[in-house]
Amino acid sequence: MSKNLVIVESPAKAKTIEGYLGKDYKVASSYGHVRDLPKGDKAIDIENGFRPTYEVPADKKAVIGELKKLAKGAEMVYLASDDDREGEAISWHLKEALNLKDDGIRRIVFREITKNAIQNALQTPRGIDINLVNAQQARRVLDRLVGFEISPLLWKKIKGGLSAGRVQSVAVRLVVEREREIDKFNSVASFKVTAQFSLEGGKVLNAELPKKFTTEEEAQAFLEKCLEAEFFIKKLETKPLKKSPSAPFTTSTLQQEASRKLGYSVAQTMTLAQRLYESGKITYMRTDSLNLSEEAIKAAAHAIKNDYGEAFSQSRRYKTKSQSAQEAHEAIRPTDFTTKSAGNERNEERLYDLIWKRAIASQMSDAQVEKTIATIGLSNDEAHFTATGEVIKFEGFLKVYIESQDDDSDDEEQKGMLPPLAEGQVLDMSQVVSKQVFTRPSARYTEASLVKKLEEMGIGRPSTYAPTISTVQKRGYVSKETRDGRQREYIQLTAKDGAVNRVVDTETTGSEKNKLFPTNTAMVVNDFLVDHFPNVIDYSFTANVEKEFDEIAKGSKPWDTMIASFYGGFHSKVVDTEQIERSEVSKARELGEDPKTGKKVYARLGKFGPLIQIGESDDEDKKFASMRSGQFIENITFEDAMELFKLPRTVGEFEKKDVVAAIGRFGPYLRHDGKFVSLGKELDPLSVTLEEAIPLIVTKREADANRMIKTFEGNDEIQVLNGRYGPYIKAGKKNVRIPKDKKPEELTLEECVELADKTPEKKGRRR
Repeated sequence: MSKNLVIVESPAKAKTIEGYLGKDYKVASSYGHVRDLPKGDKAIDIENGFRPTYEVPADKKAVIGELKKLAKGAEMVYLASDDDREGEAISWHLKEALNLKDDGIRRIVFREITKNAIQNALQTPRGIDINLVNAQQARRVLDRLVGFEISPLLWKKIKGGLSAGRVQSVAVRLVVEREREIDKFNSVASFKVTAQFSLEGGKVLNAELPKKFTTEEEAQAFLEKCLEAEFFIKKLETKPLKKSPSAPFTTSTLQQEASRKLGYSVAQTMTLAQRLYESGKITYMRTDSLNLSEEAIKAAAHAIKNDYGEAFSQSRRYKTKSQSAQEAHEAIRPTDFTTKSAGNERNEERLYDLIWKRAIASQMSDAQVEKTIATIGLSNDEAHFTATGEVIKFEGFLKVYIESQDDDSDDEEQKGMLPPLAEGQVLDMSQVVSKQVFTRPSARYTEASLVKKLEEMGIGRPSTYAPTISTVQKRGYVSKETRDGRQREYIQLTAKDGAVNRVVDTETTGSEKNKLFPTNTAMVVNDFLVDHFPNVIDYSFTANVEKEFDEIAKGSKPWDTMIASFYGGFHSKVVDTEQIERSEVSKARELGEDPKTGKKVYARLGKFGPLIQIGESDDEDKKFASMRSGQFIENITFEDAMELFKLPRTVGEFEKKDVVAAIGRFGPYLRHDGKFVSLGKELDPLSVTLEEAIPLIVTKREADANRMIKTFEGNDEIQVLNGRYGPYIKAGKKNVRIPKDKKPEELTLEECVELADKTPEKKGRRR
């Protein structure tokens, strides 16, 4: 038995660390949290200072049993969970669950998994910081109280299966309010003017009028002037500019940039970063600090001088704006700047490359840029065009890294160099174009831009961003979608060859890629919470709670006092809200009268989602139609609602059986011969033709046939099937992985049964 036991959170981390320590150390994993609040209302003793009761979940009992054996035989137990509040709480829970005495444990922390960092941590152990534990306890208790008391209200007043949370409900509110802002937005048209001039040697000079015209008549009049005008270079200005690199990554900026540059979701970014951290390649990935250690700054400078030369190196120290950021922590950076590539698969490699470039660029010289602005005058008007060009005189950090922008605006693009020009030079106008442009509403949030907004408002912390974004989607409040835009007409005037030509053309506008849309449920729940629990869902309250957690972490505020000051008013509000009638909360919206029956038509939230209802609730002959994705109870029109009753619709006949198009719980579909085929987003159930439907039916039939690899006579429960992620065994309701050394088509019934017996039952989802 080893003298020393080191307990970390994950097996991957344990494996990496064990390689750095000698035979006197055994490294084991707790597999994350080992204790939690039990389900039900007995978890928190409200009467006695909100004292929580913790229990070891069933799936962790074996882990605790094994760790107890290892701890019993060790002289010293080192608790090495992550260096943040959650990690501190895990260490404390381990101490309690394993019944360890204070003199038999040491708490060690490190923010990178390298040999030096681990050895330094072992040489500077400390005790468990109970203030950090209490801050985490306060978060857990407060969130449980909010969720446990509000969620049942949502079940009673709106529909079952809903949940509320202090941070998740605020995130949903942001998405709902943005959607309503977009819905109310009235686009304003104007006319933008650009010009093209021909130069010697076939070169072209592009320029833009700094102002826009509000009407077509004004634009027309200006273009007619341009036909008569002589154009000349009125002024040439050259300005030196410098561009400085961005700071190294924090959790939120990594999530944003990985989304923009690599297309990763927030959860995917954190999973990949966790793997890179646990394999010792990057520093800890949950941080809001911009700080780099002195050793890291020196190592980066050495790598830059070696690779690019002395002129490219410029050491920088960044200060974090957030008051709660812990400057002792570091930004996300490589553990070794000389390692330019790392990761076990392509996605890890791409994320590491991004982290390496951002960190190394932060320690590089400014880029020196020369900006040239040409002002182009007209002989018959005071107006002028401008042409802008940039030329990089010294690359500096741009040699390595250019930060992406949320909106791909022209202003942010790298501009090329202007052709040779001289003041007073007369220009030959090729054409002047005035295109009708329209103002746009604020963009819908992406996962990353929602994280950015939460961080700006002081809501949540680095460890909460990814879980919050995942939760609001899993709960059915927010959906991440790509939607096609709609066609819009615009006017374009072109002054060329002595005349102004007018054309009306079309363009696609409003297309969305991986944007967050609220569901109807989100809107109803959000309005209920805003009306009845304004403090819980208030932006400033949620941000202030985070500050109070920070005070608890510093030891300047008792955690139970903070909970008590919140709970009194909150609980009395819950009691008051229980008296509200359900009909008041989930009000049906009256749209009009059905012309056929004279019955009223309502839009409302049903058990399985938003629907249109013809007739009153107690009407035996009432009719229902499911609303489509993107339709909202609060703004659907009577005409759009009545369109839904054209479904289900018989599309035609195939193989002497009807093909029917309809909308169900999971979207538009076709039904043929008892089988269902998804229509996806490309085809509309109201207009899909038989010619479009038949290939979908045939393709689905072939896919179902190819799905079956093997069946066993006399046992209908066991099948070997092809799935989305490859072959697997279906044993009743259990899906069983097939080991890599087994060929699916050669599996026997006995082997399948044995593999199924070894696979644990999946936990049921508790409502």
